[in-house]
Amino acid sequence: MQSSPPAPAPLIPPLTLEGYKKSVAERIARLSPDVFGEPLPEILKSIVVLDITIDREGRLAQVSVRRSNGYKALENRALESVKRAGPFGVPAFAARARDGSVNFLETFLFRDDGRFRIRSLVEQS
Repeated sequence: MQSSPPAPAPLIPPLTLEGYKKSVAERIARLSPDVFGEPLPEILKSIVVLDITIDREGRLAQVSVRRSNGYKALENRALESVKRAGPFGVPAFAARARDGSVNFLETFLFRDDGRFRIRSLVEQS
C-alpha cells in the first residue's frame, strides 16, 4: 500500500526584513500585468528604485521614487504596481522598526517595452 505524500510545510511568515521584502515583491509581481519572466536583457531601458514603507498592519504607508533615470511613465508604472498590490502581509515583529513599520528600497528593472522585473526576485548567479 502506498503511503500518502507528506503534508506541505505550514506557511511561515518571513521573519527578516529581506524575507518580508521578497514576499512583498512576489505579491507585486503576481498582481502586475507588466512583469516579464524572460531573462533580463543585456541593456535595460530604465532602473527605478522605490522607497517603500508598510505599516504594522500590512498597509502601504508611503512609496516614493528614490532614484530613476528620468522616464516618468516608468516611474509611475512602478509606483502604481506597488499601490495596486496592497495590502501586504503583516510584517513579523522582528522585521519592524520601532514604530511597527517596515521600510526598504526595491528596484524595478525595465526593458524597452516598459515591462519590468523586480530585483528581489531576480535569481542571483
